[in-house]
Amino acid sequence: MEKLITYFKLSKAELEKVIWPLKEQVRNAYITVFVVVTVVSLFLALVDLIMSFSLSKIIG
Repeated sequence: MEKLITYFKLSKAELEKVIWPLKEQVRNAYITVFVVVTVVSLFLALVDLIMSFSLSKIIG
């Protein structure tokens, strides 16, 4: 039981050392991830559309 109490005390001490991101930093990171995912998704959709069109013209 002593080890468990020590573990929680040390964990609390370590969490107090953490530099948590500000609300603005979290928002900026969220927007950046959203934009990158959207751009990559649109690019992949375009590549898929072009390849599907090309393959359908080759096949038939």
